[in-house]
Amino acid sequence: MFIDQAHIWIKAGDGGHGCVSFRREKFIPKGGPDGGDGGRGGNVYFQAVDNLDTLLDFAGKHHWTAQNGRPGSGNNKTGADGEDLVIKVPPGTLIYDTDLDLLLKDLNEVGLKVCVCRAGKGGRGNKAFATPIHQTPRYAEPGKKGQERNIKLELKLIADVGLVGMPNAGKSTLISRCSAARPKIADYPFTTVEPVLGIVELSDYRRFVMADIPGLIEGAHTGAGLGHEFLKHIERTTLLVHILDIMPTDGSNPLDNYKAIRTELEKHSKALSEKSEIIVANKIDLDPDEDIVNDLVKEFKQTIHPISAVTGSGIKELTELLWQRVREFKGQRLD
Repeated sequence: MFIDQAHIWIKAGDGGHGCVSFRREKFIPKGGPDGGDGGRGGNVYFQAVDNLDTLLDFAGKHHWTAQNGRPGSGNNKTGADGEDLVIKVPPGTLIYDTDLDLLLKDLNEVGLKVCVCRAGKGGRGNKAFATPIHQTPRYAEPGKKGQERNIKLELKLIADVGLVGMPNAGKSTLISRCSAARPKIADYPFTTVEPVLGIVELSDYRRFVMADIPGLIEGAHTGAGLGHEFLKHIERTTLLVHILDIMPTDGSNPLDNYKAIRTELEKHSKALSEKSEIIVANKIDLDPDEDIVNDLVKEFKQTIHPISAVTGSGIKELTELLWQRVREFKGQRLD
């Protein structure tokens, strides 16, 4: 199950209480205070790891707490510190404090780790309060409370290439052809109801990540169809691949369908609409004379890459082009 949003409550560990104790040993009649300090509580961290791609772990567990520090004891013994809690999340997870309406951290890379709740300090034992004037203090500090927060987690998938287009345009068939991903494929709209990631393997150990996004329709940014729920998952992609069905079963015009999707992208966010895009004409196996594809090239007045996701025609050339464009983008970003 794909879960891309969760609300949880987290709390760092409380500090251990300081100890009130006095030295009691044989042949030492005037033993002084020897109460030890309490231990520190555990902090709460979030860390992005590469073996997760959903927030499913948070669907049934809404309270996460770190360990408390142990109290101090006699003979000047300090209590043990509480163990830190490290909560593992997929890369691309945004962490919000819901009470402050504040983005705390964007864990957009594997290995990133952030502390979001600080632990309480341990209280001092009575030994710490002894002075030449007050030599037998009979009090100690309680441990400090650990920080707590109400957190919203939001996942935005990280992929190099994002597939967009109308329902049944052939996005799922394409990603299944290019990678080991096996999304559900059927001859009815909205077969794909959640994003699917696939790794495209090329020769010479080259690879990139492709994301199949559920089909969009006009009005998606306001909730039509599957709505805008999954548009956020293509905000992080390097490149968009717009899949056109050259012979839609509903009789619609491919150019009108293209414009409708572009409008939805623009209304969702300007940054998304400005992403680099490659237009792909799918299902050319239904157009053996290439009449439809040639008409589309004239209408679009830009480069269109013809493929058949069913037969595999043109897919090798397309994946090589995608690799080249992704590499160019990453090179520019590193400069």
